[in-house]
Amino acid sequence: MKASTERNIVAPRLRCGIVVRVREDVCEIVKDGQLSFVRYATLFPSPRTERVSPGQLVAVATAPDGSDAVVWRWYDAVVLGEEAGLIRMWEPSHGEILAQPRRTHRCPQVGTRAYLSSGLPGADWWVAGGAADTAEDAAVELDEVERLYTERDLWHSLI
Repeated sequence: MKASTERNIVAPRLRCGIVVRVREDVCEIVKDGQLSFVRYATLFPSPRTERVSPGQLVAVATAPDGSDAVVWRWYDAVVLGEEAGLIRMWEPSHGEILAQPRRTHRCPQVGTRAYLSSGLPGADWWVAGGAADTAEDAAVELDEVERLYTERDLWHSLI
């Protein structure tokens, strides 16, 4: 685990979950084959019921008090094609967008589903691995989310 140099906060281990139901204060996810209700980190934008949907993949971190909090979300999008090294995707809330593929992931095939995110440095949109049957099988950039939270000193939002 890495530590923030400014506050010496140890970055929690991130795990993935798949959203089943959404409420403004918590979402129900399945991770490790179990359903659980997980609150959102305080920095997670509102209104959450409009930003998070069933089927999306979320990153979950454990706060110092032992509770879990959602810190990130990936959209579940359909691959439409490739254009000049970018992947054209369709996602219900955003329509068609162009996303930068991660170097570590194969280019997903047209018609398949893949995870899409916005907000990580380097591109407006990123496409990670193909949508997985279980959260544990999702190939997404958890290390990049951890780096963002650590470099911007955001782990305090778990409290």
